[in-house]
Amino acid sequence: MFFGYILKSLRTGGYYIGHSDDVEERLKKHNHGVSSYTRLRRPWKVAYTRGFETRAEAMQWEREVKKRKSKKYIERLIADGE
Repeated sequence: MFFGYILKSLRTGGYYIGHSDDVEERLKKHNHGVSSYTRLRRPWKVAYTRGFETRAEAMQWEREVKKRKSKKYIERLIADGE
């Protein structure tokens, strides 16, 4: 099982969209500064996850969410839990 996820920065209120087969482990990496983009915006919390059968499906979801470039869309996903 793979997951698309949205993290929320507790420092800036911004969002990060990604995919992984282990969201909790990935969150630990983001919060330990492994990624240069997320390092300066720590700490992060998981705001949303969605399960997928394959990595390809999770990657496609990630691309679609990022392509929208819309904070309102991201916040709607989180609020609706879809």
